Amino acid sequence: MEYETVIGLEVHAELSTETKIYCSCKNAFGAEVNTECCPVCTGMPGALPTLNEKVVEYAVRMGYALNCEINAVSKQDRKNYFYPDLPKAYQISQFDVPLCEHGYLDVLVDGEEKRIGITRIHIEEDAGKLLHGDSFAGSLVDFNRCGVPLIEIVSEPDLRSAAEAKAYMETIRSILLALGISDGKMQEGSIRADVNVSVRPKGSKEFGNRCEMKNVNSFNGAYHAIVYEAKRQIELLGKGGTVEQETRRWDDAQGKNCLMRSKENAQDYRYFPEPDLGVIVLDEDYLQTLKGTIPELPNKRQMRYMQNYALSEFDAGLLANDLDRATFFESCLKCNGVSAKAIANWMNGDIARLLGDSGKILSESQVTPAKLAKLVQLIEKSTISNTAGKTVLEEIFKNGGEPEEIVKAKGLAQVSDASELESLVKDILAQNEKSVADYKKGKTNAAGYLIGQCMRASKGKANPQMVRSLVQKALDEA
Repeated sequence: MEYETVIGLEVHAELSTETKIYCSCKNAFGAEVNTECCPVCTGMPGALPTLNEKVVEYAVRMGYALNCEINAVSKQDRKNYFYPDLPKAYQISQFDVPLCEHGYLDVLVDGEEKRIGITRIHIEEDAGKLLHGDSFAGSLVDFNRCGVPLIEIVSEPDLRSAAEAKAYMETIRSILLALGISDGKMQEGSIRADVNVSVRPKGSKEFGNRCEMKNVNSFNGAYHAIVYEAKRQIELLGKGGTVEQETRRWDDAQGKNCLMRSKENAQDYRYFPEPDLGVIVLDEDYLQTLKGTIPELPNKRQMRYMQNYALSEFDAGLLANDLDRATFFESCLKCNGVSAKAIANWMNGDIARLLGDSGKILSESQVTPAKLAKLVQLIEKSTISNTAGKTVLEEIFKNGGEPEEIVKAKGLAQVSDASELESLVKDILAQNEKSVADYKKGKTNAAGYLIGQCMRASKGKANPQMVRSLVQKALDEA
């Protein structure tokens, strides 16, 4: 039997506010253990929470970015469960009335656009962190992370492959970064995902029992976790077994998951309205102001680059997902007579290499949009070769200067004089009679050798297209 994989993702993103969600403790990663916590975030009796307005703002902006409906009136709820890193034995979250719901996100997968439904986005506080080590027995707990503000982005079960899930997570991260509401550092746990996977016979409309893998914190981890879990469920069903609804832990190092516990349902958490916090009321002017702050988002920009400039999904993605690169790219295109594809190739190729080697960002280099556009124009007009262009670019990057002046100073101008090149080709063919004879015997690669000899003799200055044409003509007439 053929099976279809059904995937839903619950993405938890830490918000980059200065303070935590319900207290004034600093919201920062890497502080000494248990130094960024207070009676509120450690759940001391009598301590009262106060909602951080910035958290609401960031959540609403993400809601607009994901095409959600915003609830002008929402509330916060207590989610009750017992775990050592949750000192007050409940987490303040949102249950039946979240800030944002009924949205969607368009993602690109292998050049195809797919729409993924967004069920809801709600705010909540993070729990602490258990510490384990060889130097001590048992577990220790660090409460610094208690009260760190999160948004949870819950997708519809619209994803059908590990590749789609990875593209979805990458797009979510790019939008968070574009909005400036999260640092997106997955290695620090700033973005984590609970991955829900089920399988069903192809063509079936009924969902199978799902298994959830908690706190997967990398794109590749999510990809491999989905592939593994789908395979595990299909093999289990193939042997006549039953998939039980359960929570499993993904071990990225070992490439497999293991059972943690049976999966909880909403009633297991005994949700009830948070009595220490009032309802959240947002007026229309406030919502419209926030809606107006949403910039062009990376996924939309990538699609525009593909449609308007015929860039590949890969090239468009590299430019669109970095605002500095996108701004630089579009500034180049404002210069007349330059090819978008050529600009993209230089930016994603040699400029990216130079930036990587130097540790600089675009604004710190001496390459400007106007200079790159002039360089591309010199190449497209055959004033210089592509190889000479690399030399000019490196000079601009290191020392500045104008492309035309560098070409003149270094003698890089390309030779395109027909009579001069004809004479060069004639001399090279005369010096390589064996290669000419080989070509006549059908060894067509001899033509490439002769073209290379011409380019070497000209010290790379000869127009390669003209040389190729003249060599071919001379061989055909020989």
